[in-house]
Amino acid sequence: MIATERLILRKPTKEDFGSFFEINHDPQTNIHNPGGPMSFEKAESTFAKMLDHWEKYSFGGWVIVEKDDPENIIGFGGLSYKLYGDKEKLNLGYRFASQAWGKGYATEFTKKAIDFGFKENNEEIFAIVRPTNIASVKVLEKAGMIRIGTLDDVPGQPESLVYRIQK
Repeated sequence: MIATERLILRKPTKEDFGSFFEINHDPQTNIHNPGGPMSFEKAESTFAKMLDHWEKYSFGGWVIVEKDDPENIIGFGGLSYKLYGDKEKLNLGYRFASQAWGKGYATEFTKKAIDFGFKENNEEIFAIVRPTNIASVKVLEKAGMIRIGTLDDVPGQPESLVYRIQK
């Protein structure tokens, strides 16, 4: 478990799947996702991959809750290995329930995740963001990440922006 000023980040359990699906299936949280809301099957496979990442590397996507209401899951996010084209990189990603937007949680979470990654001896951390997702672009930049290029990761869509921070 990791804590920030207002958040608790903890390892996910199978019991967290319902909240994971609810957040990832919500059309509001997928405004910038070209694939749209996650189907139940996609959520199941994505959640299983998140749990497998924890088993393999002893870190991964966390469950994010408010310290003041630790039973209420407001998001999922963390660090995990992801393919950027044909290269595997340490990727920072998150998705918050829309009720948690506008409170500075994403920036608070992102800074803590970066800090964790560097304490675990990682030299650089990457993030991918859709060019229309201005709020997430601002979060990454507030956390000290710098845009280094683009990635053609969604066929037929504008290229994603690639951000990086180095230790």
